[in-house]
Amino acid sequence: MSFWRALRIGSSALTAQRLRLDVIANNVANAETTSTAEGGPYQRQDVVFQTQSKQPFLGNLMLANRKINDNMLNLNGVRVSKIVTDDTPGAKVYDPTHPDADAEGFVLYPNVNLVVEMTNMLSATRSYEANLTVIDAARTMAQRALEIGR
Repeated sequence: MSFWRALRIGSSALTAQRLRLDVIANNVANAETTSTAEGGPYQRQDVVFQTQSKQPFLGNLMLANRKINDNMLNLNGVRVSKIVTDDTPGAKVYDPTHPDADAEGFVLYPNVNLVVEMTNMLSATRSYEANLTVIDAARTMAQRALEIGR
């Protein structure tokens, strides 16, 4: 794998995992939100990843008379294709003193499970760290290759 391909794939994964962490943080922040502008309790969100479509990418232009390998032109990565809302119902708790209680005294709470969100956060963090390691390894290999040429 070339330096540019590793850099492109790693950086796209960093961007995707960063957005995933933002969505998780939003879920945690709204874990007790019983009323939203749309009406009803907050519904947790999740990201859906997708392979990036092949796009030409020329990191550094090679010699004009040299043919560029097709694999170097069709570099892939990952991206967030959409953010989906989890429609599973949240807890229904009897609390007639709550401002969002219905006529029978029940309050609908968000479907956010903090254990699930923390597990997802750890997974996203580990993926982020792994991709930083890939980018660092590619950088180190490129530096070593340049040192060989001296």
